[in-house]
Parts: sequence; C-alpha cells; structure tokens
Amino acid sequence: MSNYTVYITPACFKEIKSLPGHIRQRVRRAISKLGDNPRPSQSKVLIVPDIEIELRRLRLDKWRVLYAITETDRTIDIFAVRKRPPYDYGDLETLLKEIE
Repeated sequence: MSNYTVYITPACFKEIKSLPGHIRQRVRRAISKLGDNPRPSQSKVLIVPDIEIELRRLRLDKWRVLYAITETDRTIDIFAVRKRPPYDYGDLETLLKEIE
C-alpha cells in the first residue's frame, strides 16, 4: 500500500494519453512509484513565490512530470507532463489553479 494518494488532473490525463508509447509507459511507471517515494533522486523542488504546497518536477530524459505534494493530506497531484525544451515553466501558475 502506498503512503501517498496520487491524483492526476483531467488535463494531465489527456496529456499522458497523447504521449508516444514508450514515454507514456515510463511516465505511468514513474507516477505509480511516487505514491511510495514522492521525492525520488531524479526530482527537483520548484520555487514559486506565494505557494504553500511543495512543487516538484520529475525528470525522465527530455520529459518533465510536474506535481505538488500536500503533506497534511498525504496527497500528490500530478498536473502536467511536458517536454523540455521547449517547455520553460511559464504557465506554472496557471496550471496550479487547476489543483487548488
């Protein structure tokens, strides 16, 4: 049983479904592992002013899984899977409004 409950936003679910097959499988495996270990070594904290929840990104080659950890509820909200480059985290605040 996992320590954290993992939620995927509807928009992110659509993004995952549209990924190339081999990347989609890697993303799904990585997301399922986040329930047991929400802070793997490949992840990095994202600093966003005036945000109280912990934001992280998980790196999978050129792809990034963006997620938020809420310790009080022990939940993980997956809100985007993007390819970098060209993604530059410019829409991060807009994406966060979906999970609030």
